[in-house]
Amino acid sequence: MESAPPAVLVFSASDPSGGAGLQADVLTISAMGCHPFSVVTAITVQDTAGVEDMFALDPEWVADQARCILEDAPVGAFKLGLLGSVEVIAAIAEIVSDYPDIPLVLDPILASGRGDELASEDMIAAMRELIIPQTTLITPNTLEARRFAHDDGSEEDDPGLDECASRLLKLGCEYVLITGTHNNTPKVVNTLYHGDGILRSDAWERLPGSYHGSGCTLASAIAAGIAQGLTVDEAVKDAQDYTWHTLKYAFRLGMGQFIPDRLFWTHDEDDEQV
Repeated sequence: MESAPPAVLVFSASDPSGGAGLQADVLTISAMGCHPFSVVTAITVQDTAGVEDMFALDPEWVADQARCILEDAPVGAFKLGLLGSVEVIAAIAEIVSDYPDIPLVLDPILASGRGDELASEDMIAAMRELIIPQTTLITPNTLEARRFAHDDGSEEDDPGLDECASRLLKLGCEYVLITGTHNNTPKVVNTLYHGDGILRSDAWERLPGSYHGSGCTLASAIAAGIAQGLTVDEAVKDAQDYTWHTLKYAFRLGMGQFIPDRLFWTHDEDDEQV
């Protein structure tokens, strides 16, 4: 028998459209050469346009799913996405605290691409207090970074992105990757921060259209790279390249956003649709 690939344990909500959430995580991690373990945190009612409703699972069910896997098999990285409730956040925080040597990538999903709110202020506070101090890398977009930064009691109304990253690092995470998809700039600029300052800043061609699950794809690809033994810097570099190509070859199945093609290399060049 061949040796098993490294595994990534994902905590996230189910997305019936397959564009984001747990389905996007599983597909991305598999495409990056890792095995996905998956823990459902919530069930959503959504399509390619947006989220209509969400039902958070009982935190004991979330915890039992995770502990059953963790007691059975080794895990190379954790990846956290949409968490559903304060109670689920607390349950996950307790679980990951028992495995401090496993790197943790947090994609802090606060709203859908359409703007549907997916995290209350209490949930943001719980993530700040319980999850971020245990996080290896957090991957907020500019809007998410500013929402977390505003919660530190500062009188400054509009902190710059460097200051947002600094505040997140002070909460205890090791790295911050702020993505520039929501900025009105010619290129998408993603910046990786560490305690010593900016580690890398990468500019990518801004592709036309709106994409469902691009953030999930990026964070899951990074977690897969880390599970395979890459440094955070290396994993961020490779994951950005992979994610950009999934967007370049994205397709539109419904009436809403484009879905990243996480298996883009399996198609002929002539099949490019974006």
